[in-house]
Amino acid sequence: MSTILIVALPTPLRRLFEYLAGQQDPSSLQPGVRVEVPFGNQTLVGVLVDVADTSTLPADKLRPIHAVLDSAPILPPDILALCRWAADYYQHPPGEVYHAALPTQLRKTETAPPQTTFWRHTTKGKGLPEQALKRSPKQQQIHQLLLQHGRLSDADLKLFDVSRAALRALADKELICGERGEPDQQPAAPLNAELMLAETPQQLNAEQQTAVDRIRYHHYQTYLLEGATGSGKTEIYLHAIARSLQAGKQVLMLVPEIGLAPQTLNRFRNRFRVPIVQLHSHIADGERANNWRAAANGSARIVIGTRLAVFTPLPDLGLIILDEEHDLSFKQQEGLRYSARDLAVMRAYKADIPLLLGSATPSLESLQNALAGRYEHLILTKRAGSARPPRMETVDMRKEGSNGVLSARAMETIRQTLARGEQVLVFINRRGFAPSLLCRHCGWVANCTACSARLTLHSQPCHLHCHHCDLQRPVPGKCPSCNYPELNALGQGTERCEAILQQQFPQTQVLRVDQDSMRRKSAMADLGRQLEQGEPCILVGTQMLAKGHHFPKVTLAVLLDIDQGLFSGDFRGPERMGQQLIQVAGRAGRGDLPGTVLLQTYQPDHPLLQLLLREGYHAFARSLLQERMLARLPPHWAMVVIRAESKRAENAVDFLKEVLQIGRDLRRPSPEHAYLGPLPALMEKRNHRYRFQLQISNARRAELQSLLKNLVERIETIPLAQRVRWNLDIDPQDMS
Repeated sequence: MSTILIVALPTPLRRLFEYLAGQQDPSSLQPGVRVEVPFGNQTLVGVLVDVADTSTLPADKLRPIHAVLDSAPILPPDILALCRWAADYYQHPPGEVYHAALPTQLRKTETAPPQTTFWRHTTKGKGLPEQALKRSPKQQQIHQLLLQHGRLSDADLKLFDVSRAALRALADKELICGERGEPDQQPAAPLNAELMLAETPQQLNAEQQTAVDRIRYHHYQTYLLEGATGSGKTEIYLHAIARSLQAGKQVLMLVPEIGLAPQTLNRFRNRFRVPIVQLHSHIADGERANNWRAAANGSARIVIGTRLAVFTPLPDLGLIILDEEHDLSFKQQEGLRYSARDLAVMRAYKADIPLLLGSATPSLESLQNALAGRYEHLILTKRAGSARPPRMETVDMRKEGSNGVLSARAMETIRQTLARGEQVLVFINRRGFAPSLLCRHCGWVANCTACSARLTLHSQPCHLHCHHCDLQRPVPGKCPSCNYPELNALGQGTERCEAILQQQFPQTQVLRVDQDSMRRKSAMADLGRQLEQGEPCILVGTQMLAKGHHFPKVTLAVLLDIDQGLFSGDFRGPERMGQQLIQVAGRAGRGDLPGTVLLQTYQPDHPLLQLLLREGYHAFARSLLQERMLARLPPHWAMVVIRAESKRAENAVDFLKEVLQIGRDLRRPSPEHAYLGPLPALMEKRNHRYRFQLQISNARRAELQSLLKNLVERIETIPLAQRVRWNLDIDPQDMS
């Protein structure tokens, strides 16, 4: 039999597919290349993952591939191995995992390699002294970059923020010239520290220096950098990156939110004279593919991206940094439900390199690993420079006068802060004007017809909106139930808070920061530049404001409605509440000015809240870890949630009952193995589908994985599996 190709295809089937090589050149058949293959009546682009001599199928059942799309593998062996591990661990169709590792452009049929313009010195330009163009700083910058790198692509020039006018001026003088060609790998020569650094590194304090000194390079170790907000974690990242770059290595930096990528990029560009690329969904497909190639061929030395960037090929990878490691955004909630943090741990382990996890409020999983000695724990207790931790105070809403959103005390404190010429942050984790529209005459509430949720009232423009299924409705002029002419907005959202503050402080700019107001790609970067000007203003926003932003003129943070997490139906609710509170509080007083934090609550005496305020996040987290141990919950026990949804609730329930029976046949319940369900999801109905879930927990992760492998094979034989949507969520982070 001829050569058999094992191909991963983007289908929901949990298997690989076999094809014949046909007339293809054997030298081109290397694992990691893309291949175009027939699949039923369609043509798909897949990834060649292996080559075999024999097939598990009869020869007449095999079809030849159409074409090999790459002259060399675009997914190297380490990424292929990472994809295999992810498919096995998350019990996910392997083809979809390999597919996810490719940028959008490369998931399509594309054989022609990209062309770009490269700039280099002419013979005349090579003869110039190093400081020959110092009277023209922008031309001198280009001259220095070409002396350092030899040649630069258009993408590199964009990353270094090179002036196009200066480029043309040098070309007119015949000192440089451009040529078209394919992006190729540039040698990763170790960089001279003086040439690499664009600015002098900040002086580290004793705690920062100790943390930097404890990081060991060239072998695997995960470091949990737990630092109070404003303690200078980013400066530690920059020192660690400098060490890796000097050794000729690349660095992968993962951030939880797209909004943090431009901020991180600017900080890194100011420090390093090396090519830096971004990988996230706000970049156009073409630019993202070019950035991906620059990382894969070694020309990009620093890669900044969101969770999917964990799959980026990096031939000289020497360090991975994951900032705000606790953030829920690192866990994919649809399709391949992977954790970028956990994949980063596996990738660093396989590559034998250090991984740095940073957070002021570490996840309980990472904290438990540090306490158990699996991670090395680096702790920063002090804010960097002259900044001091903010003063935190509770506002008992049972005793305070209020306008329905902000207490009288909060309003007065805002007024005093603005009078001093400082900035204010008001945090409310609910967008829209109000979460409910109510008729006080008959009790009618505007509910979503597709979900078990209320419609949120928005005022800009005025409409009702479901934030779960995107259903939108006009606001009725009277009650649909009793025809009463007056309807009331109940509760609070960012728009309502913005309106009240704008009314109370008409001379002050009120800036709303939520999903609705920050839709433009450059919105967060524009906001940062505006705040840097230092004019008094009020920021009103959701959790988008809580993640890693540095606003030195913000000295007051007011947190509204913090009680939800204390009584959440999700066992992770208190953990999320504590993290959110500390993260938002950390935005205040980050500069030389002292900060104040006001917490509006109806539960000022709650034991968990008091523990957090009195002893800090670490003691709070240790208390939650003890509760989790007693309750047999993660991180002490491993967990998987099997979800099912259907337009008929009984189908989802009956399907999960069959799954439960199969699970019990494979592994009986015991003190170390438990089943819970089927139960309705926290939101039982979403987008016209009823949602139920079955929870399986085990004291040993390996035993749970072994059970799941057998369980999934049996699940696919259940007839009801074809009539419901179902998925597995391993290590779930959101129980809704």
